[in-house]
Order: sequence, then C-alpha cells, then structure tokens
Amino acid sequence: MTNFKLTISDIKGKSITKELKDSDANPLLGLQLGNETDATIVGLTGKLKLTGGSDKSGVPMRNDIHGAARNQVLLSKGVGLQDAEIGQRKRKLMRGNTISEEIYQVNCRFDGELPVEAPVENTEEKSEDKKE
Repeated sequence: MTNFKLTISDIKGKSITKELKDSDANPLLGLQLGNETDATIVGLTGKLKLTGGSDKSGVPMRNDIHGAARNQVLLSKGVGLQDAEIGQRKRKLMRGNTISEEIYQVNCRFDGELPVEAPVENTEEKSEDKKE
C-alpha cells in the first residue's frame, strides 16, 4: 500500500499537489532522482522529472546517496543542510535517491505549463446554508 503526495512544478513556477495511491503510485517505485517518467499518471501530457522528496518522518532525499536507505552523512553544503558557516560540516540523517515505499512526498518538474484550474464553487453547500 503505497501513497505518495506528488508536488508538480512547471517552468513558470506554478505548482500543484496530487495524491497517488496504490496501483497509481507503483510506476514511481524504484525510480531515482533525476529520472524522467510519463506524466499520464497524474493526468497530464508530457514528462515529469523527479527532483527530490522526503519520507514519512521528514528526512529529505539526496541525489548523491545511492539506494533507498537512511544514512548519516557528513555534509558541508547542499540539500538538507541550512545555516552552515564556511568550513563547517555537520552529520545529518538523509535518505537515498531511490523512491521506495517509505517515501511520502515526491517533488517533480513538469516540462510544460500546468493547466489553470477554475475555482470550483459548491452551489449545493450555499443553498443548504440559506435554508437553515
């Protein structure tokens, strides 16, 4: 039972979030960061490039760590390290670059422009509020 929250950003900077469950999420399992996949899994036409993600406890994925396991890595800069002074290194918990069942959020970049969705108004809820 795999569930992913897929955050998709386009070339203009707009982003949307889609949730993939079970059989819809299976095509992403085993892919690595930097790989491209077909965007039809989220209802778009084009390609999605995987750029990052995090697991269920918030540990970020890092492109230069192979596999899907969590590792304590000595970092001097880059993803997962903030407020590091010059010459300072810290050991941080990071996850590898392969998408597994433990991953919760997957970030990706869409090669086109995302469609603009019109705001959906619930007329049923408004009419029920007026009746009361």
